[in-house]
Amino acid sequence: MEERKMSQPLALRAAAGSAAVLRPEGSTTRVHEVLDSFAARDTQGEILTAVRHFPAREAQWADLPGWTHADLAAAYAGKGIRRLYSHQAAAAEAIHEGNNVVVVTPTASGKTLCYNLPVLNAILENTDTRALYLFPTKALAQDQLAELHDLNQRLENRFGVFTYDGDTPSDARKAIREQGHIVLSNPDMLHTGILPHHTRWTRLFENLRYVVLDELHSYRGVFGSHLANVLRRLRRVARFYGRELQFICSSATIANPGDLAARLLEAEVCVLDSNGAPAAEKTFVFYNPPVVNRALGIRRSYINESSRVAQEFLKRDLQTIVFANSRLHTELLLTYLQQANPQPPGQPEKIHGYRGGYLPNERREIERGLREGRIRGVVSTSALELGIDVGSLDTAVLAGYPGTIASTWQRAGRAGRRSGSSCAVLVASSAPLDQFIVRHPDYFFGNTPEHAFIQPDNLEILVNHLKCAAFELPIRPEERFGAVDVRELCARLAEAGYLHRAGEHWHWTHEAYPADTVSLRSVSSDNFVIVDITGAPEVIGEVDFTSALTTVHPKAIYLHGGQQYHVEHLDFTERKAYVKKVDADYYTDAIRYTQVRVLEIAAEARSAEACPELPASRAHGDVLVRSQVVGFKKIKFFSNENIGAGQLELPENEMHTTAYWITLERALLESLPFSVSERQSGMFGLLHALESVATLLLMCDTRDLGTAIGERPPAPGAESEECTPLRLEDAVAANAKEFFEPNLYLYDAYPGGIGFSEPLFRVHELLLRQTRELIAACPCEQGCPSCVGPAGDLAPRAKEAALEILGRLCGGMHREVAGSTGL
Repeated sequence: MEERKMSQPLALRAAAGSAAVLRPEGSTTRVHEVLDSFAARDTQGEILTAVRHFPAREAQWADLPGWTHADLAAAYAGKGIRRLYSHQAAAAEAIHEGNNVVVVTPTASGKTLCYNLPVLNAILENTDTRALYLFPTKALAQDQLAELHDLNQRLENRFGVFTYDGDTPSDARKAIREQGHIVLSNPDMLHTGILPHHTRWTRLFENLRYVVLDELHSYRGVFGSHLANVLRRLRRVARFYGRELQFICSSATIANPGDLAARLLEAEVCVLDSNGAPAAEKTFVFYNPPVVNRALGIRRSYINESSRVAQEFLKRDLQTIVFANSRLHTELLLTYLQQANPQPPGQPEKIHGYRGGYLPNERREIERGLREGRIRGVVSTSALELGIDVGSLDTAVLAGYPGTIASTWQRAGRAGRRSGSSCAVLVASSAPLDQFIVRHPDYFFGNTPEHAFIQPDNLEILVNHLKCAAFELPIRPEERFGAVDVRELCARLAEAGYLHRAGEHWHWTHEAYPADTVSLRSVSSDNFVIVDITGAPEVIGEVDFTSALTTVHPKAIYLHGGQQYHVEHLDFTERKAYVKKVDADYYTDAIRYTQVRVLEIAAEARSAEACPELPASRAHGDVLVRSQVVGFKKIKFFSNENIGAGQLELPENEMHTTAYWITLERALLESLPFSVSERQSGMFGLLHALESVATLLLMCDTRDLGTAIGERPPAPGAESEECTPLRLEDAVAANAKEFFEPNLYLYDAYPGGIGFSEPLFRVHELLLRQTRELIAACPCEQGCPSCVGPAGDLAPRAKEAALEILGRLCGGMHREVAGSTGL
């Protein structure tokens, strides 16, 4: 694979170029012009590490099922649909037979029809039939509403279809409850607005037959674990009204769709994963920014390079979507692209941003502009990764690896959704995971996408939903929530004053409304509203509590739609951030300080079983993580220079979670031939690389794990000055305070843990060995962002020290079969 890396891009480009003669003029030619320009600059064959061409695929057809209502068949015929793709026909038949179904096909393969056809057919046959459609975002529900409205008009308004979310006017809600045959909502609204008020939804629940879960692959980790409990509550309320529900799920390609659906629904599921939809040709390019300092392994900024790549497409009038991995990078890229494409005075902007925090009307207008072709470029977070209809885009640029193979294909699939040639370019950052992917393209193109993990019996999540369930209906003693016997938990909640036992049943007695305090997506349900006070006060956006501490802290530069705002005041009482427009040449980056304290050890072992005398150990268990934003850096646009800093005093956050950690004992540290700052730089560098390899082994998102280094406590739960961890800057200074026996922590970045620490403990030896291979294979001399972290942040021999520590840790290991994860 590595041997082919140098010559592969040019050869493939030539092959693509020769085929271009046979293709129609237009976007295809312009796409290949851009690829030719990239290849011409890549004289060493190091920038384009992979160029893969995927030819167009023909459709596989099937007839409409014989049971299809004549009026529904006529409505679809009016839309030009007289035959189905093979997977649509198979799904419709399976649903008609009463099975729980999960349809697994790529983006733009017509999954919507798979469930609309049998659901609408059932409603036309029996007008009492009701269906609940759940989408992970409001935008997807609005998108689906337009499709169903069109069908309803063709059927002369034979059924009622409405969205029910936070934006639904209160005076419309009663009509929706009574007249809605299909209610389009999201898990959050089901959790807070429907289930707690099920007595108002009697008409829906007495006739509810179908529940549709769209974009199933997005329900992983925390969100999926919450949803599994919301669905437990939904089935519980439906049974109260005498209904057993049939679930229909649709998913993009992941490794375990059947397993995920079965865990979410706690029922048998029929998996349909053959795809009969046609596909237009696509070219997928891996672009590794050029090295500017080979000794330090420093590459050109991937944000600047992503902007440059997108600009190549935009100047040839190719409609382009750019995906960034954070809100900050979304706004940075938007700023750069708008400055490179200034519009004449009075003309509307042709390049827009799209992310959470923009107001709903603003987002709908951007979606419409993309469909109509008025907007030529959009820079988005993962908000546009899911199946919102934004028309047929020509190209997708991914600024950094999204963290999973599944997300990468989802984002790449936003280009060329309907027809014609398209191109996707992944621009790698210097992060170890990005570099691994672009240097090993066969790993990406040859592997199935990741598994989606959920942990519905996470105690913190489950107890919160048990409270909500008790509010909805009294809890019976024989009831179970998953594998958990609820009697003991109910007794504890009664002691805390939440429940009261009357006879055999547990009743909710607390004054609070439990669902309102449980967020399905984040640690806190509190959002901060962002108010522009440049002129008359105007709400311009919102941000969740955790993000507010890093994005709208006092003196921060908040970026919104490419405009800079200076944060004047952050009001914690009113949950408001007050900002003023400014024209600054810099942005701000928050500095966070994290401390981990061990509460309870679940399991502990020597680092290498074959070498018990090795002075190191590993463990996993419960920890308390404290984090605080203590300051910020000012970073200049374009050049990324650090031009200043400031200190902050913001509230400290506490989180009880689970962690896996390695303890480096005193004897190991004293045997290392390095100074204190070099040793400690080596530890931070080792942890940097461990985190990247852990995300690969777990097949999880980088944001699901957190890292910290702290002194080994004398006993679990103990706390003293010696247990306080150091920050990187303090640890690598010449006069640094030395760790005596440090713990290197990898913790689940969610309260209660999501189930990652125990698998890491099990694959400890493989994790260390692959980390060692990652660092050793990096061509830099003294450490770089692609292995142990930026050289400027660490002591000169950090890479050497990290490899030496790994050498000691790996010294006594058993030889395992390469590639076996044991997960």
